[in-house]
Amino acid sequence: MVKDNTSRFSNRVEDYVKYRPGYPVEIINFLQSKFGLSPDKIIADIGAGTGISAELFLNSGYEVFAVEPNTEMREKAIELLGHLPAFHAVDGTAENTKLETDSIDAVVAGQAFHWFDRDAARAEFSRILKPKGLVVLIWNERKTTSAFEVAYDELIIKHGKDYVKVDHRNIDEIKIGEFYAPESFSYHLFQNKQVFDFYGLQGRLFSSSYMPARGENGYEAMVTDLKQLFEDYKEDNSITINYDTKVYIGKV
Repeated sequence: MVKDNTSRFSNRVEDYVKYRPGYPVEIINFLQSKFGLSPDKIIADIGAGTGISAELFLNSGYEVFAVEPNTEMREKAIELLGHLPAFHAVDGTAENTKLETDSIDAVVAGQAFHWFDRDAARAEFSRILKPKGLVVLIWNERKTTSAFEVAYDELIIKHGKDYVKVDHRNIDEIKIGEFYAPESFSYHLFQNKQVFDFYGLQGRLFSSSYMPARGENGYEAMVTDLKQLFEDYKEDNSITINYDTKVYIGKV
């Protein structure tokens, strides 16, 4: 795994919960209609974080084992979802999930696969999955087409500590194909968006582990630039961030 990635979000949990985008419910409909993933199946959500992707499946009637190594994020997921009998929090990693062999119908990784040791994770997923089990990789990828979106990305590059290194866009379809090989994979694209006032946009920015946290060097300069960006591009005192939600489905 990327060095120290299990603790990267420890001081960003509240912003993560409030301001990270969810995933379109159409993903569930697609998996059910095209891949037969019915609600009697058991899901392992790997790198579950605060439970954003787990909640998507829980709301559709699935049993979910949410595997998350970061204590603060796992505890927040328990706080938010622990009242649901079908939710199970697990202190584990993609490479050592601590789940039983042949116990899972589908492994899901929402906004997390790029943190994994891919070879070790593939072996672990193969172990825990039932025969013909699926691996579903999901990313919300910010679009950079509008003038605001381009400027916002430039702000992140300017102030981000290691954004270019850890950006999930580094995981291209060649690497994804290598992960699923020799099996093939399917790809589907969904649309998603968030609409923010300034404080929402600020929270969305702070939720990223590569941005300066409150009190760190560069924080004040980043906020100053963000305020100017918002003033330059706001419409009706709000900003829209558009996403391509990318979904890859296959077997390992």
